[in-house]
Amino acid sequence: MTRRWQLAHGRHLDLGGKAVVVGIVNVTPDSFSDGGLFAAPERAVAQARRMVDEGALVVDVGGESTRPGGAPVSAQEEQARILPVIEALAGPGGPLISVDTYREETARLAVAAGAHIVNDVWGVQREPGIAGVAAQTGAGLIIMHTGRGRERLADVIADQFAFLEKSLEIARQHGVRDDQIVLDAGFGFAKETAEENLDLMARFGELNALGFPLMAGTSRKRFIGTVTGRDPADRAAGTAATSVILRLKGAHLFRVHDVAINVDALAVADAMLARQPDPAER
Repeated sequence: MTRRWQLAHGRHLDLGGKAVVVGIVNVTPDSFSDGGLFAAPERAVAQARRMVDEGALVVDVGGESTRPGGAPVSAQEEQARILPVIEALAGPGGPLISVDTYREETARLAVAAGAHIVNDVWGVQREPGIAGVAAQTGAGLIIMHTGRGRERLADVIADQFAFLEKSLEIARQHGVRDDQIVLDAGFGFAKETAEENLDLMARFGELNALGFPLMAGTSRKRFIGTVTGRDPADRAAGTAATSVILRLKGAHLFRVHDVAINVDALAVADAMLARQPDPAER
């Protein structure tokens, strides 16, 4: 089933038929696997364009590291990092742009600069007004699950439902329409062990019951390193394996550092899914 995801500036993205790859552009000095590589705006813009050439349909631009123990930055510093990049990428014929922020003010400025999507790693629960920005601008809203800063339920899926249902209530109270929303399970965000992340991956299909398109963000995460023994920059193949697994379990979007290998892996998964008999026809 194809669903139309409504975005800002009159844009949309049809989800379901083919996997959508979202390229990560960290305009930061301290992100866990590529910190400092794209901190200069011109290098970040070049990286974003390279990712689009490799098959990314969306580029996700962030100005504050969300790694465990990452140093917080001020809103002004975050905005100084990302707004020139978004402005350079925006415009007719440009890619779809997502802003990775939990701040209402940053989200508003980013959409005004040309971003189409707001990606909030705190699931609209840290600054709920960010949902109002999505409602007022028509931006797509990615609501991510996190276990940070709260008591979690023991069951990994029960905790997903409890957190995300609260986030959805906040979003709807602020006027966000369901066709603007994508949910993200938040791999690695206070899922402390490899086993917890693998359990979430094994049971990922249960999240389809929430009724929204799903994004997977496993790229180069520590649990992949635990399984493979590889450092972050060498986890592209492991990431691609998780992308294929999660595509088969219903994920629609895949947020990754290494675009080309994931595009190819997901193309094979989609080709197989297209050949799979429809259960309704049996």
